[in-house]
Amino acid sequence: MTADRPSGMAPLATPSQRFLARVIDTGVLLVLDVLVSAVLLGGDVRHPGDVPYGRQVLVGMLMFVLYFAYEGAMTAARGQTLGKMAMRIRAARLSDGAVPGPAGWTRAAVYALPGVLSVILVGPLFWLLNSLWCLWDQPFRQCLHDKAAGTVVVAAL
Repeated sequence: MTADRPSGMAPLATPSQRFLARVIDTGVLLVLDVLVSAVLLGGDVRHPGDVPYGRQVLVGMLMFVLYFAYEGAMTAARGQTLGKMAMRIRAARLSDGAVPGPAGWTRAAVYALPGVLSVILVGPLFWLLNSLWCLWDQPFRQCLHDKAAGTVVVAAL
């Protein structure tokens, strides 16, 4: 194991690659949000006050669960979401560089599910801290969701 990465592992992804991958994945989430909102809230909503609060909360929670499913399934199966594919990076197990497998679900849970707590502001604060963690983490530039799952983000060679 070198100071930068385990022996034989691809180079670590840069913070800017990770950020741009998340921007793309957020775009995917926004498309899902529009579709789910149109189905569950109706297409003729002109103002958020027109929709009962309970239904708004339900849609919000459903979006975090859908994002968890998207992130978990794709990361577990191939180590890449659509954003990571576009940026040519992937999640890998820190121990051996392999596709995360079940650890992809752990990684997705720590990343996406705290957002359900957005009603009490804990979710967004955790999400911000989690996402920024790779900026000062050494030597593997891991976010908290990487640490929980034992993964790193590397170049997809």
